Amino acid sequence: MTYSDGVDKTVPELKLRIEDSENGDYVKLRGGSDEEEGSPAGCSIGSVTSVWFWVKLISLIACFSVLAFVIIKWIGPFLIEKELIPFINWVRSTFSIPVLGLLLFASVAIFPSILLPSSPSMWMAGLTFGYGKGFLLILSAASIGVTLPFLIGHLFLHKMQEWLKQYPKKAAILRAAGEGTWFHQFQAVTLIRVSPFPYMIYNYCALATGVHYGPYILGSLVGMVPEIFVSIYTGIMLRTLAVASDERHSLSVVEIVVNALGFCITASATIVCTVYAKKKLSAMQAEEVEETS
Repeated sequence: MTYSDGVDKTVPELKLRIEDSENGDYVKLRGGSDEEEGSPAGCSIGSVTSVWFWVKLISLIACFSVLAFVIIKWIGPFLIEKELIPFINWVRSTFSIPVLGLLLFASVAIFPSILLPSSPSMWMAGLTFGYGKGFLLILSAASIGVTLPFLIGHLFLHKMQEWLKQYPKKAAILRAAGEGTWFHQFQAVTLIRVSPFPYMIYNYCALATGVHYGPYILGSLVGMVPEIFVSIYTGIMLRTLAVASDERHSLSVVEIVVNALGFCITASATIVCTVYAKKKLSAMQAEEVEETS
């Protein structure tokens, strides 16, 4: 409908519809035309987005498959034959088992204090000692590895506290671990260890959050159990592949199935623990931010 008073104006058309329903009569006012209601624009956009998502997903899977094939077919055997086997033979010929165990214990205990990764030492412990002795060696050494930075943190206590104040949102997770009851601190420290949070940084920041040593050490050891088992399993896998490559024979079907199944279980358990810990820490962080704001 249009009318003119010097300037043409268009008045949008309003339609009145009265319908009966089981719950009684109702009146509905709406604007626009019937053509707009049935517009397929939204559906087409959603369809294009869905198709594009699957295209990207399939492309990503294909790229990873090609990469995995290249690694398994050429890169893996080359590294095992040229690097891993000579290194294992050198270690076994140079060090006795007790001396090697002492060196691995010292590296796992000291490396976190100087911000060096201890994962290669954990792999070597799994490769040499297996699950039982390797787990005890790594866990006992890790207890020292997380205690030393906690004690050294006394020297940088004020600087750490100032750093936490400068980044309140990022430090909310760390502060949450230093509050509440003994069990709350234990739970928070355990979740921090399981999550992807840089554990070497937390070793030095823990004291500044007010967490007590008891829940800190127990939570750290419990939270590191998944990482320890993954490291030991990695070492055992490397040993299996090295032995198979050195003796020039392929793995049997049973060995392949067992190793593949063990890898899937280990990876799945690690992913589940990590996702759960990340969600719980996010909830703690949100509560901490709300309390401080």
